[in-house]
Amino acid sequence: MASVTDKANKLLRTLPRISLGNLKDIAPKKKKRRAFEKGKTHGRGHKGQGQRGTLPRLGFEGGNTPFYLRIPKEPYYQDHHLRRQYPPLSLLQLQRMIDLGRVDASRPIDLTQLCNTGLYRVEVDKRHFGANLTDEGADLFAAKVHIEVQWASELVIAAVERSGGTITCRYFDAISLRAVVNPERFFKTGVPIPLCKFPPQDAIEFYSSAESRGYLADPKDIELARLKLAQKYGYTLPDLSVDPLGPMLRMPTQGDPRTRRHGEVGSHEGGWSLTKAHAATS
Repeated sequence: MASVTDKANKLLRTLPRISLGNLKDIAPKKKKRRAFEKGKTHGRGHKGQGQRGTLPRLGFEGGNTPFYLRIPKEPYYQDHHLRRQYPPLSLLQLQRMIDLGRVDASRPIDLTQLCNTGLYRVEVDKRHFGANLTDEGADLFAAKVHIEVQWASELVIAAVERSGGTITCRYFDAISLRAVVNPERFFKTGVPIPLCKFPPQDAIEFYSSAESRGYLADPKDIELARLKLAQKYGYTLPDLSVDPLGPMLRMPTQGDPRTRRHGEVGSHEGGWSLTKAHAATS
């Protein structure tokens, strides 16, 4: 028959390890109710709810319309805790990273390279779904890069392409995003590289549009959209076929949108399983 020590060790093996994610605060000390007090009414007073213990429920206002029903409903805030968040990254910050050598402009700039700088953070647990490239410093941006972000406006796209660069907007689900943000930590787990899911219904139009440079858009439509945007903002598009950085600046070839391009996650596609030694040499 198993001893008490063996039973305790067996129980500990099945329990999860202690981490910051499963630690709980110490339960507050409950205040003892005054049950026996000196005096005629034992400290409860005469008559009423206080004496009889018939206090109303929380939110009751004596028969009046309660506060939470008097305030009109705001549909804007509906399901706000489920919305995807995109931490902002301005063009000015990106230009400073390039000037200081924190980002290599001779290679495609993606979310992995941005997070490796230590100057930009994406926290998946806070419903972050990638980078939102903002237009602050659009008139100062002059780097020729190919950058992949998750959200960008028309002015940002024009600023990048005016300087001779290209931009792509790509979606990552939460599981794939963990592998993109910190590939080294993900490879050490030994889990196969996940295939990225397709965008949700409310985002499929954005990532399929050539105007937003979505990764699901037709490359021919993207070239036409680049020309229209250049005519709108009054700049000339460079010829990428004769540019020395042309192979890097050209849009990625259309393929399986669930797999990554441009050597993301250690130059391996979804479904690969890497050992620690293999990941170190990738």
